Amino acid sequence: MRKQWGALRQRAYRFQDGPEHSKQYWLRWICLGQGLPQNYFARGGPIQYPVSTQLRAGKLTTYEEGTMEKAYKVRATGCDHQASRDEIYQTLKSITAPLSRSWEKIENARKILIKVNMQMRTQNIRRIGGRRQELVDDDVLHSSLRLLRERTDAEISVLDTDIVAPNGEPGETFNMRPLFEEFGIPPIEAGMPPFERYQVPGGGLMFSTYQLSAAIAEADAFISIAKMKNHAFMGITLCLKNLFGLPPTQPHGRIRTYFHHPVRLSYVLPDLGLITQPCLNIIDGLTGQARMEWGGEGRICDTLIAGDHIIATDACGHHLMGTDPHLDWPTPPFRRDRSPIAVAAEHGFGTVDLEEIDFDKGDLQVPVAEFDSQELDPTESIAQLRRTTAEQGLFYRDNREQLAARYKGSFIYLREGEVVWSGGDPQQAGGIPQLAGEKKGQALFLKLADPDEQEGEHTEVYEKILAA
Repeated sequence: MRKQWGALRQRAYRFQDGPEHSKQYWLRWICLGQGLPQNYFARGGPIQYPVSTQLRAGKLTTYEEGTMEKAYKVRATGCDHQASRDEIYQTLKSITAPLSRSWEKIENARKILIKVNMQMRTQNIRRIGGRRQELVDDDVLHSSLRLLRERTDAEISVLDTDIVAPNGEPGETFNMRPLFEEFGIPPIEAGMPPFERYQVPGGGLMFSTYQLSAAIAEADAFISIAKMKNHAFMGITLCLKNLFGLPPTQPHGRIRTYFHHPVRLSYVLPDLGLITQPCLNIIDGLTGQARMEWGGEGRICDTLIAGDHIIATDACGHHLMGTDPHLDWPTPPFRRDRSPIAVAAEHGFGTVDLEEIDFDKGDLQVPVAEFDSQELDPTESIAQLRRTTAEQGLFYRDNREQLAARYKGSFIYLREGEVVWSGGDPQQAGGIPQLAGEKKGQALFLKLADPDEQEGEHTEVYEKILAA
C-alpha cells in the first residue's frame, strides 16, 4: 500500500503549484480511489494545511477544516433585465460577496487582467429587451468594474483579440472603450506583441505550450466575464469559451481555425483555463441567445451568476440553461464536439458535479429560458469528421519526421494521408469546401510542420477517439 500511495502522490504533485482547487482535486481523487485514512495528510501528505474529508452517500466532499467550506462556490440570482444600472450593481455585489477566495486573490493583486465577451462592430450589435443579446451588456460590465474599483486599487487592464483588425491597436470592434476610460482601464490587444510562451500546468490537455500575451504572466488575478449563449460548435459558451479570445491570430499567431477545430477546441479551452486560472467568473444572463453564438434567437433570462472557479461556474450556468453539466458529445447541445467543461473535469480541472459546489441559485427556476444548439449536420457526419480528423492527426504523428523535414516551418493541410496544401499562411489556401473537393466526408487536418514540435500536441486525444 505504501508503494501505491507513493505513486499516487507523485501523480498529484503536478497539481501542487496550482490554486486551491487543484490541490483539493487530488485529495478527492486519491481518497475516492484508495480510501486513504482521514489523517493521512496530517501525517506528511504533500498538502501542508489542515484538511478534513467527509464521505456521504458515496460522494466525497473536501472541506477546509474549521470552515466546512466546499472547494468551489457559485452564486446566482434573479435580476430583471430592465433593472437600473445601480440595481444591477447591487445584485452583482450581493452574489459576489460570499466569494471569499475570489476577493482574497483580487485584493492581494497588484495587476488584474479581465477578459470580457464584448468584441463586435458597433453597427452589428444585436439587442433584445434593450440589452445586448450576444455580448456582455454595458450595465453588467460597468457594475463589474465599479465593484472591482471599490474593492481594490490594483492596476486593471482588459485583454481581447480584435479579429477584424489584428494588425493594430483595438479597433472598431472595441466599442466598450468609453466605459473602460471612465474607470481608467487600458485595453490590451491580445494579438499584438509582446508575447510569452506558456507551459500548461500539468502538461496540457491538447498542447503543452501556447503563445499568448505577456500581460497574462504579469497579472496576479484573472477575471472572465461572459454572456449566456448556445454555441453552434461547442454547444454552450460561457466563461471558459470566453477565453478563446486570448490566442493571437495571424500574423503573430495561428489562424483561428487551427484551434477552433474539430476535436482540438474542447481540449484547448481547458488548457487556456489552466494557464489563466480565473479567480472570478461572471455570467451575464440578463439576456442571452439560443441556437448559436452569432445570429441566434434572443432570450430574456433575468439572471446573474458569479463563481470562484471557471469550470464550476460554467457547470452551474449549464444547469440554469437546462443542460445537465455532465452531458457530453453527441448529446445535445453538444452536437459537434465534446463539452469542454466535461473534458476539464475529466482531467481534474474543476468539477461538473453540482454536489461538489457550494451553489445557491436563490429563487431561480430551471431553466431560466429555453436553450439548445442548432443542428447543422447529422450526427453520423460529425462522427465521421471527428474520426477522420483523428486519423490524420495520428498520420502526422507517425510521419512527423519526414513531413516536418520536407515542409519545415510551413502549415500543411492533410487529407487521407496526403498533403493537399502547404504554405506560410493558411488563409491563402482557400475555403475548406474548395480544399475538400468531392471528398466532403474526409476531414482536413491543419498542422504546423515543426521538427521540434514546440507546441507539444497530445496526439493521444486522437487515439482515444478511434478507440471509442
